[in-house]
Amino acid sequence: MSQSLVEYQSKNHIATITMNSPKTLNAFSTAMKTAIMEALDKADNDAEVRVIVLQGAGNNFSSGGDIGEMLEGGLDSEVLAGKLDYMLKEIAEVSLKLRHIHKPIIAKLEGAVAGAAMNLALTCDFRVASENAKFVQAFVNIGLIPDAGGTYLLNQMIGAAKTTELIMLGDKVKAEDMARLNLVNNVVSSDELDAAVHTLATRLSNLPGKALASMKHMINVHAFSGLNEALDMEVEQQNMMAVTDDFVEGVTAFMEKRKPVYQGK
Repeated sequence: MSQSLVEYQSKNHIATITMNSPKTLNAFSTAMKTAIMEALDKADNDAEVRVIVLQGAGNNFSSGGDIGEMLEGGLDSEVLAGKLDYMLKEIAEVSLKLRHIHKPIIAKLEGAVAGAAMNLALTCDFRVASENAKFVQAFVNIGLIPDAGGTYLLNQMIGAAKTTELIMLGDKVKAEDMARLNLVNNVVSSDELDAAVHTLATRLSNLPGKALASMKHMINVHAFSGLNEALDMEVEQQNMMAVTDDFVEGVTAFMEKRKPVYQGK
């Protein structure tokens, strides 16, 4: 396992997986994805682990997909489309893994919780947020659509109207507003975050694990049975976005730190 990108600790039946790339705000690169999957496999296969905590280093959860990696082959539309296709399929694997592990998974959320990171947090079973956490469906800001199951997950959790607002406008959402939408379970101060997550993890670790696993299985059947198809549709639609002029303008403006000018092409 790549300890430089992901740290893994297991103590008292709780496995803690820490994304460890604070300079990129823990962006999801291909290497980060590989390390996270290895850590999740390790926690899944360890009979002593009853609960998993997913968190980020440096007081941020994650800024989402690694745009630097996305653009490493330049702005040629075909190259971009190929890179996006690959990266989307990679992040989709993490979404499915988080649901298929039949152990409770807690997302510990602070600072940036953006794009794919927000959607991976929604895939977890519990979300505990610091009051300083900022959530954003950032995709529209560079001419893309949500990945990691975002549109599907939000529709399942809060319905079409609010989902439309969040993904089409791409505004930042405060932790307290996420709580009002029932998208996080608890909001605490930054100083209380570690203790709140530990308390929840310890409580879950003392509950009957087989019953919790059965509950998660049933929740998957009743609430997430369409996730696989949604992830496939995301790849299809995102490939279409990858060859648009608006996407090229969006990522160019992002790198140049200016406001994009979209032409609807």
